[in-house]
Amino acid sequence: MNYEELYSEYLIKEKELRDKITEQQKCFKRLIKEMENGDIKNALKDMTALNETSRLLEQTSGDILNFTKEFDISSYISDGEFAEQMLSYCEKFGVDAIGENNIYELFPYKVKLDGENAEVTLDRKKVPYLRPQSLVKFIKTQRDKLMSASFNPSAFASELAQAYDLSLIVQAREKKREVAWDGDVYLNVLYKYLTPMKRFRKDYDMQSFAFDIARLYSSDIDKADDGRSFQFGPSRKNDKAIRVLDKNSQEQFLATVRFFESQEE
Repeated sequence: MNYEELYSEYLIKEKELRDKITEQQKCFKRLIKEMENGDIKNALKDMTALNETSRLLEQTSGDILNFTKEFDISSYISDGEFAEQMLSYCEKFGVDAIGENNIYELFPYKVKLDGENAEVTLDRKKVPYLRPQSLVKFIKTQRDKLMSASFNPSAFASELAQAYDLSLIVQAREKKREVAWDGDVYLNVLYKYLTPMKRFRKDYDMQSFAFDIARLYSSDIDKADDGRSFQFGPSRKNDKAIRVLDKNSQEQFLATVRFFESQEE
């Protein structure tokens, strides 16, 4: 059984619950009025009806409890059905996705499916979405929020350049050598310089940074405000790379950046 089958079964019982709760509420309202007016005869009838409705409610909720407890979430994830449905919804909702073996990237988020512990992790944070459709919808909503946020590629390039310069200075000081002003620097290193305090990272997390890198890469900007050109580069270390989609929706893996004085022809 996959989650959609479980949910369909639940919806049938949900309607039964809703109908019984509605009936119970109507009965309770009558009882309040009957006791207020001293209508003992009808009050006794509604008290009996309330007891019966409560019994039926308990029975229905017990049915829901039983088949939900029997749902094997671990197997659902481990056997690959969760991932299969997740990728299907990604295609349906237009969410770019790659990955295998229960580790996926739904740009700009990383998703890990843990069958052993029956958990879904989104960027190292556990999320309660054990329904693939809900997980993909949540990611799409978060991605759309990022896309709708205002973005100035020129300003971001200049901020990146400042973090780049600072990182080179610190690196040179640590190694007691002259500053190499056009060396490659890992993007995840620059993120730390852009957000030096932990509380800053709550407002501007790594995913937001990766998304801004993607938007800068896809923009027409190729220079910082100080006139220096910049160039992104790859890395053999996949864990340091940021996967982005270019203007042609082709994936690119960016790990480093360097700013340099370009010689105009």
